Amino acid sequence: MNKKWVLRGLAIVLILVADIGLDRISKNYIRHNFRYYEEILPFKNNLHYLITRVENTGAFLSLGDSLGNPWRFMLLTLMPAAVLLFGLAYIVIKTNLHKLTVLGILLVLAGGMGNLYDRWVYGGVTDFMLIKYPWFKTGVFNVADVSIMIGVGLLLLQSFLNDRGSKNKKSENNPEKVAV
Repeated sequence: MNKKWVLRGLAIVLILVADIGLDRISKNYIRHNFRYYEEILPFKNNLHYLITRVENTGAFLSLGDSLGNPWRFMLLTLMPAAVLLFGLAYIVIKTNLHKLTVLGILLVLAGGMGNLYDRWVYGGVTDFMLIKYPWFKTGVFNVADVSIMIGVGLLLLQSFLNDRGSKNKKSENNPEKVAV
């Protein structure tokens, strides 16, 4: 077996386990130590970051929480599970992906798996972080959601870098045309 392939597989597993583990630990702590909708300020002199326990039976920002079964189960459990399996297969099969792309996909997958686990086992996702300013307020979110957002950010960054790189190559091949 190729040593590079084994190391790549090990890195994939370690990133997934670490990310999902952090999500599980944080959600279990919140479930066992906080009452629903209780608001705690975890940092002195910071009134903008709160911890509050909410169970979200929908998807992002509670979308789909009013759907009845079997639609909710299909749209919020089966479909995401299929997408996550496809994503995992994609990064295992496509060995020529840039490391930043792989990391971005892994963070999205780990976050999705963490939330899917909650939905499957508890019937909803435990959210507990809230950022609140007079001019801006987030929805309540969790570690898995942060992982998904960072992963999407990395994928967008890699896409931007790829696009920029291809424009530079085009301008080198066509010196009379200047890249803007």
